[in-house]
Amino acid sequence: MTEKKKIVVACGGTGGHAFPGLAVAEELRRRGHDVTIWNTGRDVESSVMRSWDGPIFSTGAKQLALKNVFGIWHSIWRCRREMRKAKPDALLAMGSYSSLPPVLAARARGVPAVLHEANTVPGRAVDFLSKYVKAVAISFGQTAKHLPGVKTVRTGLPVRSGIAGGRRFDFIPPNAFVVFVTGGSQGAHAVNMLLSDALVHMKSELDRRGAAASRPLYVIHQTGVKDEGVVTAAYMQAGMPVRVHAFENEMANALASADIVVARAGASTCFELAACGKPALLIPLPSALRDHQHYNAEAFAAGGAADEGVQANLSAHQLSRYLLSKYDHPESLAKMGERMKALAEPDAAAKVADLVESIARRPPSLHRP
Repeated sequence: MTEKKKIVVACGGTGGHAFPGLAVAEELRRRGHDVTIWNTGRDVESSVMRSWDGPIFSTGAKQLALKNVFGIWHSIWRCRREMRKAKPDALLAMGSYSSLPPVLAARARGVPAVLHEANTVPGRAVDFLSKYVKAVAISFGQTAKHLPGVKTVRTGLPVRSGIAGGRRFDFIPPNAFVVFVTGGSQGAHAVNMLLSDALVHMKSELDRRGAAASRPLYVIHQTGVKDEGVVTAAYMQAGMPVRVHAFENEMANALASADIVVARAGASTCFELAACGKPALLIPLPSALRDHQHYNAEAFAAGGAADEGVQANLSAHQLSRYLLSKYDHPESLAKMGERMKALAEPDAAAKVADLVESIARRPPSLHRP
């Protein structure tokens, strides 16, 4: 067994960064290491962190904006103080603004660090911090070209424990066509409005055909907090059988139940779909930094595992017709599912953990006083 180390895993800000960090933290703890999660302390993290029963430290990290400069400096100071107190042997930071204070604090305290970049195109934080770490673990091979002069190791993106082990909800009719809509842990307003309207239209068309009795439509929809009420009301008014939640606590079962998933194209979502072998329509967030969600979707679409929709060009009518075509041609969905499964990286958490262990192998006495 590897010598026991004290390791900090900095992750958070969104579920897309927290879930992969938790997956690696669980793997490191399984190997016998002393692991502490550092998150930002945002409310959105509370539901994500529910599965972690180990120690947590809130850094108070703020998004990278001029208005937050004092908050960022305060977070760096908090992290340096905690590093001096805890004396970790290594830091793993999972990207985004939540990585900035921990990595800079680790640099100041002489703690070796690894970054993980989830997306095809690195964000500003990873771009800036990559020169201060031992290596950057990447999810997509093409990411390396965006980090010249930096040691990169392709690991894939770790997915949350058990995500591929779900079972179809027993309350859904076995012959139902199930569409799962998710905009991520915070929801996606445009996706919520487009898809709730499109699915109501789809049900009307199936009713007109008389097909609903033989293969009814069932909808699972993760909305985020703000849109839960209005989306629920739209489906109820149309008399549709649905499962709507602001945050889907049974994500593995929701994915197992789905015939097709309509989602944003965050890297965490993409790799969870791959782990489950679920065909998808990916609608990238138009405002995503450096258009990284488009490039994520493009990579999965190139493999025949997903289709990409451009939000500005989509209408509820178009989406209804698209979903009806998938309803009518289940064989195309089966092929997409096979191609999606081929893109999975089942050993990603272990590969990232291996990298963290490799940079942590030095005596704690070498830390700066």
